[in-house]
Amino acid sequence: MPPRLAWCRGRTVPAARCGSAPSAGAATATSAVNGATSLIKCQHLRRDPWLAKLLAAKPRKVVAVALANKLARIGWALIRRQEDFRGRPAAA
Repeated sequence: MPPRLAWCRGRTVPAARCGSAPSAGAATATSAVNGATSLIKCQHLRRDPWLAKLLAAKPRKVVAVALANKLARIGWALIRRQEDFRGRPAAA
């Protein structure tokens, strides 16, 4: 029996393949989490109270996803408002 076909993205394909192509969003999210994991390894960033509190309470990978989400939200807000990033003033 031939496989069931479906109409997907303007062409007829096997129904099992329809929608299974990797999206650019998944690749971007993976890159963001990998970057956040790299940032967690930096010693100077661990002094951030928000990150230190999270690392004490949650597994490292969960913290990496939370940090990636936080950075994405900051980036989105900067793009929407068309502003430059204003970080916290350095401690004296």
